[in-house]
Amino acid sequence: MIKTKKIYNIILVLSGLFLLSFVVCLFTGYVAKAGPLLTIFFILLSISFYGYMQLRSYVYTVMIFAAVSLAMYYPEYFLEVNGFKLTGLITPLIQVIMFGMGTSMSAGDFLAVAKEPKGVFVGVTAQFIIMPLSGYLLALISGFSGEIAAGIVLIGCSPSGMASNVMAYLARANLALSLTITSIATLVAPFLTPLLMKMLAGEFIAIDVLTMMWGIVKMIIIPIGAGLIFNKLIRGKSTWIDKVMPIVSMAGIALIIVVITAAGRDSLLDIGLLLILLVLIHNIFGYTMGYWYGRFFRLSEKDCRTIAIEVGMQNGGLASAIANNLGKIATMGLAPAIFGPLMNVTGSVLASFWHKRPIPEKSSVEAQGKI
Repeated sequence: MIKTKKIYNIILVLSGLFLLSFVVCLFTGYVAKAGPLLTIFFILLSISFYGYMQLRSYVYTVMIFAAVSLAMYYPEYFLEVNGFKLTGLITPLIQVIMFGMGTSMSAGDFLAVAKEPKGVFVGVTAQFIIMPLSGYLLALISGFSGEIAAGIVLIGCSPSGMASNVMAYLARANLALSLTITSIATLVAPFLTPLLMKMLAGEFIAIDVLTMMWGIVKMIIIPIGAGLIFNKLIRGKSTWIDKVMPIVSMAGIALIIVVITAAGRDSLLDIGLLLILLVLIHNIFGYTMGYWYGRFFRLSEKDCRTIAIEVGMQNGGLASAIANNLGKIATMGLAPAIFGPLMNVTGSVLASFWHKRPIPEKSSVEAQGKI
């Protein structure tokens, strides 16, 4: 055990040396050739994180940064293969991920709405009020071109994804409520997302509501429905899909982010830092307002934490697929591509913070009001 720990420590030191080398290249004018240094830094860093229990939740995110570094430095390898444009993989990948989500669900899961109607109502309304409006305001002040600004609105109008369920679990929040909000928000997204985009992003780009609705139905409703049927037919007969689908989902999201990064590389070089800042503000605002939205409706502390995570963490993969369907992956898809890795970092930090601060039993806003 001690020897293993030393190995991870050595790898961590090596990653620091590669980062130092990259910084030297940055200040000596050789940054254009320093791609391998940055990529190896992230790879070694992710490996070293695996040796520390408190950092393991960041391994996947750091590997995403490694892949994004490669896409930024060598975009030509992630645009097409033998004449096939890799952007053509985005929609099928989202469909596979949604199918996997469906296989993990059953009709009984939706009965949770009857058990916790208030929490579900508050969570879903927060999802489709706070993030769309804040995305619209950020898009207005960004000064970006219409399509890039519309991407900020798009990530705000998207539902939460499976990453929020993982963070809710790590934060010791209400996992059942988290799963239900994600499910309901995802199922109503084909109808609400296009309408919200028409209302809020219509001044940035032309939005065909019916076309967008049908596109999202194909990406969400049909695959999830197929997954539900699959789950019904083989329930208890096979467990391999439960083990495989999370891996497929993570790999799919990683590939989507890499392809979008390669396609939008030139735009990212021009506006990258400002877009990252705006996306970070959007993300943190979602956590903050989601939490206080729950407090306003006098939900328990546990449920408020759950809603904060659900609101702050969006389905970046779905937003990217919508942008791709509109033929605007290199512009409209940039904000979702940045939002995905960034929310995993902030979500992990928030989940860790709350994990270390367990909620006292019977702690609720109502209980506090009686004191």
